[in-house]
Amino acid sequence: MQLFRTKPIEALVEEHERHGQSLKRVLGAGDLIMLAIGAVIGAGIFGAIGTAAAGQIGPDGVVVRYGAGPALVFSFLLLGGACALAALCYAELASMIPQAGSAYAYTYATLGELIAWIIGWDLILEYAVGNVAVAISWGDYFETLMRGIGVNFPEWLTTGYRTAALSSDPAVHGLIDTAPRLLGVPILVNIPAFAIVMAVTWLLLRGAKESSRANNIMVVIKLVALALFIGVGMTAINGANYVPFAPNGFTGIHQGAAIVFFAYIGFDAISTAAEETKNPQRNLPIGILGGLAICTLIYVVVGAVLTGMVPYTDLAVADPLAHALERAGYSGVGMIVALGAAVSMTAVLLVFQYGQPRIYFAMARDGLLPQWAAKLDPKLRIPYRTTLLTGIVVALASAFGDAAETYDLTNIGTLFAFALVCGGVLILRVREPARPRPFKVPLVWVLAPLGIAACVFVMIGLPWPAWERFMIWLAAGVVLYFAYGYRHSKLRQP
Repeated sequence: MQLFRTKPIEALVEEHERHGQSLKRVLGAGDLIMLAIGAVIGAGIFGAIGTAAAGQIGPDGVVVRYGAGPALVFSFLLLGGACALAALCYAELASMIPQAGSAYAYTYATLGELIAWIIGWDLILEYAVGNVAVAISWGDYFETLMRGIGVNFPEWLTTGYRTAALSSDPAVHGLIDTAPRLLGVPILVNIPAFAIVMAVTWLLLRGAKESSRANNIMVVIKLVALALFIGVGMTAINGANYVPFAPNGFTGIHQGAAIVFFAYIGFDAISTAAEETKNPQRNLPIGILGGLAICTLIYVVVGAVLTGMVPYTDLAVADPLAHALERAGYSGVGMIVALGAAVSMTAVLLVFQYGQPRIYFAMARDGLLPQWAAKLDPKLRIPYRTTLLTGIVVALASAFGDAAETYDLTNIGTLFAFALVCGGVLILRVREPARPRPFKVPLVWVLAPLGIAACVFVMIGLPWPAWERFMIWLAAGVVLYFAYGYRHSKLRQP
């Protein structure tokens, strides 16, 4: 039973402040809402939304999954509802346990150390792998911008090897044969994706408040770009494009939701900022729930306008919003939206790269990872070592990886975390019913189980390869736990 020993909430909140291992509280409710918008409005709305509408075809011409078509708006509503259930549970636990670590910290307090390790290992998958997809999508929009001003990069310097290997486009797949070679190996590397991750890492090393200010500026730019897309796009809507509205029925809506779920995981990243939030009992629920509500509304409106501008079958491209504007004859506006997309996805990278090191930090502080990962910068009080390490690893993976391949891994990992958080709320309600709860989930015995069911339902819409890779990842994590974490856990030490 030592494997399922829980860490008292008092220890989670107070222990690290006593020993000078706590992060600096500098963020308010407005900062959190802007971080949520920065994380949620990004690669999903500027990139994955096209695949969710059109579906995905494999290299062999076989349908990998069906698209939602114009019924994409229902995919967003389905996701908004599922995420709202999880967000309520996040808000309750975040207000009770205002500590870095997100779902990892909550699970440690409710389900025990082994499950906490698994969810921490799972969150590493969520953030690191998710940022690979965002960086690659950023590179696609960067290319669009450069072409617009007459600058064309060699394709072998903007396409990762995995992207070429998995592409169903003969021109892209053919790069494996035509690219320059080094010792017989084709040189296919996404330099823009690598560069933006390293630039964001440099910014994060300057401190949490500076990173938050940069995010606020980028959020304003992305909202202006989306408002421009909606305003111009509404003038180009053709009602015929809404027919058939749901070409693949509920299967398409379900699988479309599973694809674009990637877009909604940003509110989880907000909970990683709990230890750097002023008055977290009040501000965390506002940031989590307010950010999710605003982002869901934006997604529904953009989805309705996009699928009305061009046939949904034409949206399976890397930059669907800019593509739709070009098809409608607004190439200049498309360039502005592409610029907004590049800025938008930079904000997503910023928030996700912000969250990942704090997961490492929380796990190392508990002894489950080596202590060097818990070191803080003495002046800025940020986990600088893990911030730099995360940046280097994600940058290298972005240089060679494929975006579509990483979406599913990020989605399944995040859904798993959401389901455990919903379960954790129920366990704490039984185990410690009298504990003060600054925010309480209403109708908890209805909404929390619905949250678990909704997450599992969306997970079912993911393809089997995603499940295989996820299980392999979790198995590797369990092996690492028993090899290191079990023997070094501070909870088990006198």
